[in-house]
Parts: sequence; structure tokens; C-alpha cells
Amino acid sequence: GGEMMDAKTSKKILELSRAQQREMEEEAVRGKLQRQHGSGRQQQQGMDSSDEEESDNEEYDDDEDLIQRDDKGYVTMSDNIGLTPEEEALLSTMMGGGNSGEGGMNDDGEEPERKTLADIIMAKIEEKEAMAMAGGEGEDGGEEEMGMELPPKVVQVYTDIGKLLTHYTSGKLPKAFKVIPSLHNWEEVLYLTRPDQWTPQAMYAATRIFASNLNPKMAQRFYNLVLLDAVRADVYANKKLNYHYYMALKKSVYKPAAFFKGILLPLCKEGCTLREAVIVASVLQRVSIPVHHSAVAIHKLALMEEYNGAASIFIKTLLNKKYSLPAPVVGSLITHFVKFKGDADVELPVLWHQALLVFVQRYKGEIGKEGKDKLRDLMKVHSHPKITVEIRRELFGSAAWREE
Repeated sequence: GGEMMDAKTSKKILELSRAQQREMEEEAVRGKLQRQHGSGRQQQQGMDSSDEEESDNEEYDDDEDLIQRDDKGYVTMSDNIGLTPEEEALLSTMMGGGNSGEGGMNDDGEEPERKTLADIIMAKIEEKEAMAMAGGEGEDGGEEEMGMELPPKVVQVYTDIGKLLTHYTSGKLPKAFKVIPSLHNWEEVLYLTRPDQWTPQAMYAATRIFASNLNPKMAQRFYNLVLLDAVRADVYANKKLNYHYYMALKKSVYKPAAFFKGILLPLCKEGCTLREAVIVASVLQRVSIPVHHSAVAIHKLALMEEYNGAASIFIKTLLNKKYSLPAPVVGSLITHFVKFKGDADVELPVLWHQALLVFVQRYKGEIGKEGKDKLRDLMKVHSHPKITVEIRRELFGSAAWREE
């Protein structure tokens, strides 16, 4: 069960930590000199002294200025996406997740019941403490769950890094933090840094490192356990999303499969609020994603057992990217819409009709006669006063209005 982290890895981490300490001390001295002499030239030399000097949260993307930010550093985006209060109320009952009906509109709603990252970390800490109390720290094989046993000095290094990340705003991340993706038991080491308490800036800097250096499976786990949890908690607490979290979401799409499996699909399955769905959709809108990954995501969204409004938001956003989709995906979208034909008494939200409209606008050329007939029958059961006319016109030409 509990072999020690190998000595070589442990030694490397401690060396990185000591080097970091020296560097910080030198920087402090340099800063003091600069303050005393106030010389721009010295500062320049200081900046050039190491090519590793770049900050870990610079390099914000070129379009960062296009994102509206209010003065408190939050991304502001329209909540209502053009829905009337009645439509919003209807939609909130269809967002799934929790029976509180909190669809992102109901500001005093209870937060949906879900296990947070803090819960998971606390459970692991308690488990370790209980095992230590029982005296079976490494011998009895009870370490399976947490992986290897970590040397106390390594634990100390990462615990200290965690303290630093609770008030990190900019600058370099500790070198020992940057090696986490290469560690065999990276997840356990990551938990020592208490990601549930990081600042949004630290989350962005960490996501940049992990999006580049973890393999897709590991990245998916980081996105799902750490990043998604922080994003949801922030939206829940503030009714909008901190800019650095927004940029972290954008950066996470660098590994598209991990993004879809770790963030987008779980949001749909667990049921999310309208606000969460709109924020994630706006990230999708702003980044380019290879067609293969998007096609798989559209297919999975289309065939989800339980319908919720988030699926329509994501389907509409992805279809608006005008991909050339494989025939089976077009087929699964037809199935997705047509399956509602049997639910005549269910009133569908406007987002559902909008998604259907975008689908026929973009892909009417790929929808065969059989598909069109099915959609025609569907629209006899579910129609929207403004949108259905448009859909018929797209599918059947300008005489479509006669087909009432």
C-alpha cells in the first residue's frame, strides 16, 4: 500500500523549494535597493536577470479587452439573454439539478446540494489523521486511497505554497508548484496546497500550467474537481464570475476533450443554473475548438437522457460555430429535437426553439426528406409564435406559412 515518495523526487522538490527561498530573499534585497535608489536602470537589470522571470499570470489573451469588466474585476454578461420573466421562470424549472427550482434567477434559492472541493479535501485530511491515530500510517496498506506516503518536508513545502496561493495576485508561481503535473501522485500533492482556498489569480495561473502539462485525463480531473468547483461557488456567491476564473475557463479549452468531459457535460448532467450555462457558453463562443471535439460534445449533448435548458444553450452556441458535422451527429440532433414530439403537454423553453432554428439554418442541406417530415410533425406539437414560422421558412421555403 504505502510506499514512500521516491527519494529522488522528494530531493528535487526540496531543492526547488530552497532555490525559490534564496531567490525570494535576493528579490527582497533587490526591491529594497530599488526603493532606496529609485533607479529605473537597476530595475531593468533586475528584470533581465533571469529569463524565467516572466509572470505566471501575464499573457492574458489578446481579446481580454473585449470582455466587459466592471471595476471590481468581474465579467459582466447579460443574465436574461433576451428572455421575458415568464420564459425565465419556465426555463428555471427545466435547468435540472436540485429540486429548489433555482434556475439562476432566484437569488435567494438554496445552493444546490453538491459535494464541494473543500468537502473532498477535508474528508481526505480527516481520513489521514484517523489513520495516523490508529498508528497504521504506512504499514497496513491503508494508504491505497491517497497514493504514496509523502515525506514530512515535502508536505511542509506544499502546505506553505498553499498559504502563499491564498493571497497570490501576480508574479511567478513557486517552482515546486510547477512540477506537480509530473508527479506520480500529483492529485494528493495538489490537495496539500488547498486549491479550495486559492485566489482567482492563482487559479488562472495554475490552470495555465495544468492545461499545458497534464495529460487529457488528468486535466479533466483537475477541471472537474478544482476549476469547476471554484467557478460554480463564485457564480453562486456573486451572481457573476470573477474575471480571472473566466480567463481560466478560456485557458482550460486548450485541452478540449478535458474541457467537455470535465466541465461542460457535468454541468449539464448535474443541472446548472441559467447563469452558469450562459457564462460557459460565452467562453465557448470566444475560443476556437477543433471540429472533432465539438462534434463529439454535440452528439453527447443531443443524446442526454434528461433534458435541461443548459443543453439548448450549449447546442445553439456550438452549432453557431458553423462546423461541417458528420452525418451521425446531424442524425443525433434530429433525434434530440424529435423526441419531444410525444410530450405534447410539456411547454418547451424559448431556448429550445432557438436551438432548433440555429440547427435548421446551418444544416438544412444535410437534413433529408425523412428528417424534414419528422420536424414538420414535431412543429405541429411544439411551436413558438415567432420562431416556428422562421424554422418552417428555412426548411420548406417561403410558402411554408401555408402549411399551418
